[in-house]
Amino acid sequence: MSTLAATHPQSADRAPASGAWPSERLPAYAGIGARKTPADVRTLMTQAGRQLAQRGWVLRTGLAPGADQAFYLAAREAGSVELFLPWASFEQAVRDPARELDTHTMDRASAAARQLARTHHPAWGRLTEGVRRLHARNCHQILGPDLDSPARFVLCWTPDGSLDGRGQRVGGTGQALRLAHECQIPILNLARPDHRQRVSDWLEKPAA
Repeated sequence: MSTLAATHPQSADRAPASGAWPSERLPAYAGIGARKTPADVRTLMTQAGRQLAQRGWVLRTGLAPGADQAFYLAAREAGSVELFLPWASFEQAVRDPARELDTHTMDRASAAARQLARTHHPAWGRLTEGVRRLHARNCHQILGPDLDSPARFVLCWTPDGSLDGRGQRVGGTGQALRLAHECQIPILNLARPDHRQRVSDWLEKPAA
């Protein structure tokens, strides 16, 4: 699986980043997806998230129930995580700082991310403030805290297997996928059998 098998550190400096974001020193991917991601897919996400963390990848996610939390729970004890939240108390009960090896959090999207989200959402004017915050933080998942550090790839699940965020059943994940597609960031959607098989095959290979 070329996207995941690219040469990157198999072990990395795990010392605290002293205020710097982990993706300033390590490659990052976005681990995201639908809240109703099936249990078997969440298991695959957990396996992939753990191995990616162990191989020196930074997880970017949003901590929403379902796919986001599957990635977070797998990566938090094994590597570096960048959490992008719509507000500080979002899904707070899921977090356990004592088990977070190197987790950095942005608890509100920047004004620039909010503007970017507005341009990529087809019905921004009809959204509530809470939903707007959710969509704005998705921009950081793809482009990083500074909106200038793109993830190397996106690993996700949506009901329709979308690769561009334009499907009718793509849900809130569509915002992130639309931005990733525009930025030509590779997307692996585990709703697609061939993508799921590529991830499964990669997991079976020993680390180089």
